Amino acid sequence: MGAAAPDGFLRTEGRVSMGRDEKWCDSHLKKFISDVQDWYDQNKNGFQTDFDVAIKGVKPCPPELQGAQKEKVWKDWQQATIKTLIDFFKEWCQWGWGQGVHEGLDYIEKFSWINYHNDAGTDFMIKGQGAVMLAEFTKLQGEQMDDERSEKLVQQWIEELGPKTMADYRPGDWSTYNKFFIRELKPGVRPIAAPLDPSVVVAPTDCVINMVVDELTDETLIPVKTVAMNVHTLLHGSRYAKHFTHDRDGNPGGGTAVSCILMPDTYHRYHAPVGGEVVEARDDIAGAYYGMQNFPDLVNNGNVGYGYDYKAFSDFRRGYVIFKTPYLDHTGKPDGEGYVGLVPVGLNSIGSVQFLDKFKNVKHGQTVAVEKGDEIGCFQYGGSLNILLFEKGRFPALQLLMGQRIGVLDDPVRSKKYFSRSYRARSSRTSTL
Repeated sequence: MGAAAPDGFLRTEGRVSMGRDEKWCDSHLKKFISDVQDWYDQNKNGFQTDFDVAIKGVKPCPPELQGAQKEKVWKDWQQATIKTLIDFFKEWCQWGWGQGVHEGLDYIEKFSWINYHNDAGTDFMIKGQGAVMLAEFTKLQGEQMDDERSEKLVQQWIEELGPKTMADYRPGDWSTYNKFFIRELKPGVRPIAAPLDPSVVVAPTDCVINMVVDELTDETLIPVKTVAMNVHTLLHGSRYAKHFTHDRDGNPGGGTAVSCILMPDTYHRYHAPVGGEVVEARDDIAGAYYGMQNFPDLVNNGNVGYGYDYKAFSDFRRGYVIFKTPYLDHTGKPDGEGYVGLVPVGLNSIGSVQFLDKFKNVKHGQTVAVEKGDEIGCFQYGGSLNILLFEKGRFPALQLLMGQRIGVLDDPVRSKKYFSRSYRARSSRTSTL
C-alpha cells in the first residue's frame, strides 16, 4: 500500500521495478504475439493479405508535422513487416507503465498512422482478424491497468495533475490505475445548475463542448462545419431515433447534436443532462476499438472536433440512454414532454462503456426515474466522448448566464498538448458522406 500524504491522497512508493514490468509484458503478451505471428503465417481469415495491403496504403509523414512533435507522435509504417507490428505492441506495453498525463494519446497516435486517410488500413483495423487482434490487445491493456503494478502510475499522475486539480476528488482505493482513472468527485464540487428547473440542461461530464450539427436528418451533410451523422446507426436502430431526425409532425429535419469530448486528465464519469425518466438504454453496442481514419485531426488548433466527420463514431463501441423529460414554455408553464439522448462513445483503446446496473439494459416499455446530475456510468482509460441529442427547436444554441464558467485560463503545457497541434491541416479533414 502507498503512504498517506498530508493532503489525504494516496501516495505510492514506485516500488515495482522496470524488470518486473518487463516480465509482466513478456508473460501476458506471449500468447498474443504468438497468435498474431501464426495468423500472419497462415493468412488466417485473410490477415496477412489485409495487413500487407494496409501497409501499401500508408501515407508519408504530413509536411506540417516537424521537429520535436514529429519525433514524439510519428511512426513510419511504410514498408513495415509483421515483426514491426509485433515489436510495436511490445514497446507499447512497456511504455504503458510510465506514461504521463500529457502522453496518453501518443502511442494511439503512432499506431493510427497506419490508417491515416488509408481505407485499407481502416479495413484492417475494423474488420476480420485485424479487429480480433485489436480486441485482444485492448483486453491486455485493460488487464495492465487493473494490475497492482499500475499503482505507481497513479502516483505519477497525482503529481503531474497537481494539488489544485486533485482537490476536487474524493480519496479512494486507487490501488490500480483504472480505479484512479474513474475517481469520484467530492460532494458539492460540481453543483447541478437549477436542479428544479427541467428546462436547464447540464454538461454530462467535464468536457470540451463543440456544437456538432443542427437540423438532423437520417443522413445529414452540414454546411459550414461539414459534419455528417447517421443518428439511426448511432442509436443502433432505436425507435427513438426518429425524434431527433424529424419534427413532431413527422417531417424530415430534426434536432441538434452536441459533442462533449473528454480529455485524458479530467473526470471520467458521466451524468444525466436532464431529469425525468430513462425510457430506453443500452451499454453493450459492439464496435471497433481502433480505426478512426483521421484520428490525428480530432484535436486541432484549440477547436476540438471542429469539422470532424461524426458519423465515424457510429462504428465504435458505445451505449445510449434516452431520457423522457418535461418541457416548459417561455413563461415557465408545462409544455408537454419530449426526449433527450445521451450517447457515450468509447474511442481508441476503450473496450466498453460502463453503465450503472439500473441503466444497463432498459427496454422499451420500461422506465427508470432519474434526476438531473445522477451518475449514469463511466469510461476507463482511453479516448471518449458523449454526444447529446435534442429534438427540433429545443436546443438552438449554447446559452450561458453571467458568472457561469465558460472555460479556464489553461496551463500552456496542457493547451499545447491537447488543443494546439498546429501541424494538422484543415484541408485534410473528411468533409463528405
